[in-house]
Amino acid sequence: MLHKLQFVILIKMKLEFVPTICPYCGCGCGLNLVNINGKIKGVEPWKRHPVNQGKLCPKGNFSHEFVNHHERLKTPLIKENGEFKRASWEEALNFIANKFQTVIDEDPDQIAFLSSARCTNEDNYVLQKFARIVIGTNNIDNCAALCHGPTVSGLNLTFGSGAMTNSISDIEKSECIFIIGSNPLEQHPLIGRRILKAKSNGAKLIAIDPRYTATAKHADLFLPLTPGTDVALINSIMHVIIREGLEDNEFIEKRTKGFEKLQAIVENYSPESVEKITGIDSTLIEETALMYGKAKNSCIMYCLGITEHTMGMDNVMSLANLAMLTGNIGKEGAGLNPLRGQNNVQGVCDMGALPFLYPGYRKYVLDSVREDAQCQWGCGDLNDLPGLQMVEILEAAHDKRMKAMFIMGENPVFSEPETLKVKESLLNLETLVVQDIFLTETARLADIVLPATSWAEKNGTFTNTERRVQRVRKAVDPPGEAKADWKVFCNLAEVMGSSLFSYDSEKDIFTEITEITPQYAGMTWERLNRVEGLQWPCPSPDHPGTKVLHGEKFATSDGIGVFKPIELRSLSETPDEEYPFILSTGRVIFHYHNSNMTGRSGTLDNELSQSFVEINPEDAARLSVKNHEKIKIKNRHGEIETKARITSDIIPGVLFLPIHFLDCAPNLLTNSKVLDPSTKMPELKALTARIEKIS
Repeated sequence: MLHKLQFVILIKMKLEFVPTICPYCGCGCGLNLVNINGKIKGVEPWKRHPVNQGKLCPKGNFSHEFVNHHERLKTPLIKENGEFKRASWEEALNFIANKFQTVIDEDPDQIAFLSSARCTNEDNYVLQKFARIVIGTNNIDNCAALCHGPTVSGLNLTFGSGAMTNSISDIEKSECIFIIGSNPLEQHPLIGRRILKAKSNGAKLIAIDPRYTATAKHADLFLPLTPGTDVALINSIMHVIIREGLEDNEFIEKRTKGFEKLQAIVENYSPESVEKITGIDSTLIEETALMYGKAKNSCIMYCLGITEHTMGMDNVMSLANLAMLTGNIGKEGAGLNPLRGQNNVQGVCDMGALPFLYPGYRKYVLDSVREDAQCQWGCGDLNDLPGLQMVEILEAAHDKRMKAMFIMGENPVFSEPETLKVKESLLNLETLVVQDIFLTETARLADIVLPATSWAEKNGTFTNTERRVQRVRKAVDPPGEAKADWKVFCNLAEVMGSSLFSYDSEKDIFTEITEITPQYAGMTWERLNRVEGLQWPCPSPDHPGTKVLHGEKFATSDGIGVFKPIELRSLSETPDEEYPFILSTGRVIFHYHNSNMTGRSGTLDNELSQSFVEINPEDAARLSVKNHEKIKIKNRHGEIETKARITSDIIPGVLFLPIHFLDCAPNLLTNSKVLDPSTKMPELKALTARIEKIS
């Protein structure tokens, strides 16, 4: 009887497995969403997927839980007298169109757009096209400005392309893995798995970090670096490599320029002198240089611990110097590999959601590039004025020089430096539109909020950290009246009088992307149905995609890599008697950025729902701070309260704070006034601070 009942239940139950891509970090892991009777009930492994081979981290395993959360936005909301009221889509779009048109008539560059690395390539492509054609502005930016902006700029200057040079599968072919400013076992766990597999194959692992992280605990060499001294360390490693004759002279002579100037600079960075700067024993620096320099294939990996500094671009170019010095570019098991923090950071930049570049990283200041885009889009003259970056947009809003803003899938109140100032800036706008799946801290400040679809409710593509373009597939219908992000811009364009956004599907948009983005030119929707997708550049329909960049030549105009000699610059703030600590920030394995998604996933939130600050036992004893005691962290910009976590995994004089929790958001302590002069990156990884006990 029991077996018969089970059989009847199975017959009546509609079960479907929908292959798609994880919405969290940049690994781009494949998974199957389990749809039972129109509801997502779980996740199952996609064993054939080339990135994760059926394995998932905790976030991936429970990535479905936030999709059905009761706080999902279901209808447009318009604020009246300080309160949100439900509105129809017609009311909402007319409201936005009228507000935006008023500003356009005065100056279209008083409107700005924030695109999203959480959204698909198609969403981001349509947003930047809408901003440039319908509005007439290049004020478009995305979260890369606060993560890998220095990578895009730094690698463009040295290699001609700001992307990860190698593939994730390549890691297992490395003889030496050099990790700096990254903790892959927590931040990119399935890349961390590849690192451990390489180590089991005999690879040596070097980890450089102020914390003895989960990754560092597997390392052959661990270098406890004082935050902000990366350039000095990298220069010293190159000093030893050149002194010992380990540089690749053939590669340097045939494929690079500027070596002599680099050699002159690094000559001044002996391990003994750099020990005093970095806090790393000179013998460890020597061992690191020999381990990296002697290996046949050495790969470098880095993440936000390198880029989120006011000298972030210097750090990136220094790593590029190291890779070129040893000839570790253009071959398997080697390369310079920035690990992207979000699922589609690579894609949002590829799509031209940037203030200075069109899709495919084409410079629109060139007349030929604008004329080509005008021809392909069938539009009139495009604006050639440089757009503002995110920090500049908020500064303009703060000064009331920016009148309107459209934010898609981002939460700058949480993610941008100086939280209180960000709120003031957004409240100074005449019109703020936010499009999201939840009523975020930013959405609460908006004049109008639009309900969007989550990754599980849309089709499209993501591009992962290794340039792999992959299909995202719709598993369920969205709640209420929520719409795909790209459809909102198409509808708004129509209301504002444009006929250039008549797409029927994501496939139509992707086809247009391939026509205007050289790196995607050989891709088709059908080719992306393969489980492995395609890695760009893919220049023609018969091209298999590119696993390793710069094999025969660099992407620079003359095909030659460029050494950029870098001197160490001081931090914008250095510890003193009043603020003796350096405060650094980062992620934990159970959460993702501002935790709007993971915080609404019950399983993940149960693992860790409150913030903490790591403090070395020596520092804790000197200040009489006990484990789990609630303390105050204070600096020149603000203060927060959180619990102490006393651990020898953090070096003395340094504090570590997770980025995920609103009640003690690190951006209450950051400063947007001092920026990297080239990329406008603020200091996010080395802030001065002090600890105060709470009576």
